Amino acid sequence: MSILDANVVDIVGVDPAKGIARLIITDHLEWTSPVQEHLFLLQEKINSYLRFLEGGELEQNYPDAKGCRQEIEIAMKYEPSPDALDFISQARDIVRGAGFDLIYRVG
Repeated sequence: MSILDANVVDIVGVDPAKGIARLIITDHLEWTSPVQEHLFLLQEKINSYLRFLEGGELEQNYPDAKGCRQEIEIAMKYEPSPDALDFISQARDIVRGAGFDLIYRVG
């Protein structure tokens, strides 16, 4: 699974003790041309994850996630470009507006 599989949740991690349920997007692509295509793939993947969360599928498939804070994490192999950071900031606002959180990490 990866950013290329828009309708698949790559990784789900639930830690009821910490109260966190995290859906992880695995992004192995470099931030070189065409950046807009990469951003489109990321947007599609985030939208798919939002549908999964808003539709209650996380809690249906992972009962331990009930009552947990739900977040989407983008796990990137490469440092994001300035355009990508801008996009992530805007996407974070939208995801938070839906009641979830959006974070990213590189490594």
